[in-house]
Amino acid sequence: MSTVLYQKENGVGYITLNRPDKYNSYNREMALAMQAYLDECEKEDEVRCIYITGAGKGFCSGQDLSEAMNPTPEEFERMVREHYNPTIMRIRNIEKPVIAAVNGVAAGAGANLALACDIVLACESASFIQAFSKIGLIPDSGGTYFLPRLVGMQRAAALMMTADKVPASEAVGMGMIYKCYPDASFEEESKKMATMLAQMPTRGIGLTKRLLNQSFSNSIEQQLDMEKSVQAQAGTSYDFREGVQAFLEKRKPVFKGK
Repeated sequence: MSTVLYQKENGVGYITLNRPDKYNSYNREMALAMQAYLDECEKEDEVRCIYITGAGKGFCSGQDLSEAMNPTPEEFERMVREHYNPTIMRIRNIEKPVIAAVNGVAAGAGANLALACDIVLACESASFIQAFSKIGLIPDSGGTYFLPRLVGMQRAAALMMTADKVPASEAVGMGMIYKCYPDASFEEESKKMATMLAQMPTRGIGLTKRLLNQSFSNSIEQQLDMEKSVQAQAGTSYDFREGVQAFLEKRKPVFKGK
């Protein structure tokens, strides 16, 4: 059985972590398959939005600890370097919107995998746990980067040190994630957003993502200068011309992500 499932529909690339009996815990096979499917999504023009979710009752419970019994420091470094860091960098560098559809528990690296995505949606029964401190580890997969930026340094430190579980509704309230939906309608609502994004001017959305990635390291002057340059790129896109033409003709635009 494949550890990751992939399908395309209505402009969306659906990536499903598929170890439901293990709450989709991450192992080497899953990591490499995930990276390969993200590469495929990046290359294929027909995929204009990426949707990541988990099979069964969980999103991702983090590292499969059976692969991490008594590792050497070199093995720990290899695991993070080859399994987690490349996945997070792909999610951030692909200039297409990436949705995390969190359908259950997201723990450890699984939580941080979700938080690396552009938009995080969750069902009401989902929860987020920075579980690393329970086994003496530090938050990896970009957790120490993304979580303080989302919820502030004080709250991020507390969540990482205590490993407190955060229900989806609280995660929305603290700005950790965008929205949560009732369990019964979660799949429909989250896929509806993915389909909507895939029909939008995704070239401009990708350029927006590029700017957001730079915004935490740039000065205001650097960011304004980058906005000037990137806006010039957006202004020469097909989608911009189509959007303006559709507005003038009072019709619905048909964007192509170009």
